[in-house]
Amino acid sequence: MDTFAPISVEDAHKLLSKGNVTLVDIRDRASFAVGHIEGAQHIDSDNLQTFIQAADLDSPLIVYCYHGHSSQPAAQYMLEQGFDEVYSLIGGYVAWEKHAMHRQADRSA
Repeated sequence: MDTFAPISVEDAHKLLSKGNVTLVDIRDRASFAVGHIEGAQHIDSDNLQTFIQAADLDSPLIVYCYHGHSSQPAAQYMLEQGFDEVYSLIGGYVAWEKHAMHRQADRSA
């Protein structure tokens, strides 16, 4: 993979259900503390190198931010650090939450 791939919320759910996928949240710490995707790790400039050194570079990596913009250069950076398969979540955390709300509404109907 020479460049990261955008991934939809639906496809991210499918990939995550297969297991052995790393999910990283690059939003600020306060936002992460308020809410994040289950199983996500928070990374920032303080823990980035530690994360990379400890990560399984062969497993898929999904990067997300608020709206899916900041995660794109971050995903490309992760590829340049040696990750084999990197995705940027289209629409970011906002899209993930919106999708979750729709799924919950569908179950209630």
